[in-house]
Amino acid sequence: MSPIIEFDDVTKVFESPSGPVRAVDGISLSIEPGEVFGVIGYSGAGKSTLVRLINGLERATSGRLVVDGDDVTRLTEAQLELKRRRIGMIFQQFNLFRSRTVAGNVAFPLKVAGWPKADRDRRVAELLDFVGLLDRAHDHPEQLSGGQKQRVGIARALAAQPHILLADECTSALDPETTQDVLRLLRKVNTELGVTVVVITHELDVVRSIADRVAVLENGRVAELGTVFDVFTRPTADVTRRFVGTVLHDRPRPADLDRLRRTHDGCIVTAEVRDGSTLGAVLGSAGELGVAFEIVYGGIGTLQDRSFGSLTLALDGPDAAVDALVERLRAVTPVEVAS
Repeated sequence: MSPIIEFDDVTKVFESPSGPVRAVDGISLSIEPGEVFGVIGYSGAGKSTLVRLINGLERATSGRLVVDGDDVTRLTEAQLELKRRRIGMIFQQFNLFRSRTVAGNVAFPLKVAGWPKADRDRRVAELLDFVGLLDRAHDHPEQLSGGQKQRVGIARALAAQPHILLADECTSALDPETTQDVLRLLRKVNTELGVTVVVITHELDVVRSIADRVAVLENGRVAELGTVFDVFTRPTADVTRRFVGTVLHDRPRPADLDRLRRTHDGCIVTAEVRDGSTLGAVLGSAGELGVAFEIVYGGIGTLQDRSFGSLTLALDGPDAAVDALVERLRAVTPVEVAS
């Protein structure tokens, strides 16, 4: 099956008073039909430009970008307008019409597309039921909570039965509990309607809650790309390590290591913990080697219902026995020995 979105060496350059700015710099990546794909990066990484390239709100300076079978870099403005009707988009600030009711907001893109009123009314009722707001159809946006407004935004984005849904920082204005409600709804959109969802965010918790794969952007380039579990349990790029560090403080910093050395005798080692790890079985053999151990630092988190993190251990015993236990640990997981 061909990718539903494919970037091939795509660059977007903006002119500024200080000279050209490469907001997107030679990006190549593919998004498969039916997946939830996360794009994460700090402010200025190029995330929003990337998503605006997908729906043609920005034109690529160079490269090839195929979206649902069409190279959008070659489409006319009229063709792009038709294309955008099949690409739903939800926003951080909801972008609802205050003068329209909930039902009126959802119906608006259908009216623009020329749907007959009876068909519009049927589709609006179907979508409001899907997002759990059928009883609020005649309310106006100011009567809704932030989470309810975003549900209306999702319903409106789905109105014209898009194959792709773009979510640009769609939870940044919401509290943590409401964020999880919205993310569960987006996963429902993906699993029940088969819509490919592209989530743009600067929040690792959003990606780890919903995405199948993720691209980490930095300075307009892809710093890292892969499954969410692989990218965030074994990050190779500094920017990815910074993201992981904001969520899981599982490895001791230099100051922590200095403190541990002062308060614990023996060897200080940090062992990686991954789902299905046999680390526990190896540590269970420490006694037979004559090694005592104590967990002195660490943290375990979950991604896609799988565990990851690390444990820092103080190993105390004869040097040869400690070395033997470290080798047993290294046979099952990466291990760092503090110098």
